[in-house]
Amino acid sequence: MADSAGRAAERSQGHRLAGVFGDRPSGTRHPLVAAAMVLPLATLLAVVFGGWDAVVIQASSVAGMLGH
Repeated sequence: MADSAGRAAERSQGHRLAGVFGDRPSGTRHPLVAAAMVLPLATLLAVVFGGWDAVVIQASSVAGMLGH
């Protein structure tokens, strides 16, 4: 009996948190919103870990293959 009471309390807490953060009915988001969320972090990580050099090297390699 105590176990079911604990589960009921957890479920009610989950419902309260869902109400605070809102429900997304469809589970999808617009691609521009997703890009706006991801691009700042991706830019930061590329700068911190030196990813720009890797991007330039890969782009030049692809350009070289397409040119032949």
